[in-house]
Amino acid sequence: MKLEDLKNVIEENEIEAIDLKYCDLVGNWYHICLPARRIEYLMEHGVSFDGSSIPGMKSVESGDMILMPDADSAVIDPFATHPTLRMICTICEADTRIGVKKDPRSVAFRTQSYMEKMGIADESVWIPELEFNLFDEAEFQNGKFSAGYNFTSTENKNCLPESYDDAGAISRDFRKGYHMDTPFDRHHDVRQEMVSIIEEMGINIRYHHHEVGLAAQQEIETELEKFPKIADSVMQMKDVIRNVALENNLSVTFMPKPVYNEAGNGMHFHIMLKKNGENIFFKEGNYADLSDEALYFVGGILKHGSSLTAFTNPSTNSFKRLLPGFEAPTQLFFGLANRSAAIRIPKYANTKNSKRIEFRTGDATCNAYLAMSALIMAGLDGIKNKIMPTKENGYGPFDDNVHAWSEEKKASLHKIPTNLQDALMALKEDNDYLLKGDVFNKELIDSFIKEKMKEIKAVNSRPHPFEMNLYYNL
Repeated sequence: MKLEDLKNVIEENEIEAIDLKYCDLVGNWYHICLPARRIEYLMEHGVSFDGSSIPGMKSVESGDMILMPDADSAVIDPFATHPTLRMICTICEADTRIGVKKDPRSVAFRTQSYMEKMGIADESVWIPELEFNLFDEAEFQNGKFSAGYNFTSTENKNCLPESYDDAGAISRDFRKGYHMDTPFDRHHDVRQEMVSIIEEMGINIRYHHHEVGLAAQQEIETELEKFPKIADSVMQMKDVIRNVALENNLSVTFMPKPVYNEAGNGMHFHIMLKKNGENIFFKEGNYADLSDEALYFVGGILKHGSSLTAFTNPSTNSFKRLLPGFEAPTQLFFGLANRSAAIRIPKYANTKNSKRIEFRTGDATCNAYLAMSALIMAGLDGIKNKIMPTKENGYGPFDDNVHAWSEEKKASLHKIPTNLQDALMALKEDNDYLLKGDVFNKELIDSFIKEKMKEIKAVNSRPHPFEMNLYYNL
């Protein structure tokens, strides 16, 4: 979209304000708002801000940065009381207007540029599957002398709101919620409202449905969309989901494991590479009709799988989801239609135009820009170094349930890290593949690890409520 197009949108829709969004290392969105009359100055000069105030971004002595808006990301804000045009920004150096080394969105654009320069592909196309819980009430508190949380859902008899009497006997128990029909799927209309707004913003949705978790677990899945735009779309979708939930007096969480012993929330990534419009992941006759490039790409992701989890599963809560028995991967291998695999090859995607891989480990606590970029870089490293997973011990393909294997056989598999600290230590040891083409850099990786270690310390230094059951009376 050109400046004149933006001016026309502003005039035709009587836009009063321009809202600029940008992202920190962890994945939080920030914003700053300007009068719409400043559009011409804004698009030429950007907006200065103090980068040292954003966690992990920059030190106080070199805090001056510029936000440069992306005109192609412009959409009319569906939630603003006053007519507002929102745009997503790249964080740039104040003097050069070049994306800073630690700006997640700039990392995504550098990843795309590196892929093109390699000559392997000119497009990566993605489908993110976004899972989340919609609770009627969500309360939590952490103090010196008390700590706890409480979630309620009108769908589940075990956690009904106190004011809800379920006179129609609609609440359920002793079943899974996958594709649960109305009226038991209480929030179908809320999901449809989310999807309608998301599609109005130019993001195409494949479908939406109730997920396995009976306490109102949901899924919204996009159609195939090009990277890095798809990372912008994930940010937009999470924002829409939160706002629509609030408007309907609901509380949303993308936490991987908000409820004990219930299905967790992942964000599976379907990935396909193209060159000159042709899918380079398809070759009829190979295993699952995957080309050598696709198998190498899989090999790179599996080889670097431990360090990748630092970006794809970057919360202490992430590893409470990655447990056997919940269709969540615990081992680094691939297989056809295998939902216990870190990389599943969808059996239904069996044509030249649809052949792709599905990375099942990730969750929506990730920074989409960094997680997707890291996956591409790992896959490209696999192609560059011809890492064939079928020749590497323990990477598959395995098409059966590995959890049913003998302990001796399971010992040959490569485990996904069991906690965030191990994932961060893996990233510290294995990050050369991310540094190729100056896509990632040591400063970003060190700052990311530092910020995440703060979270680990904050969690580990606090007594856990279940420790009272275990140890209070010993």
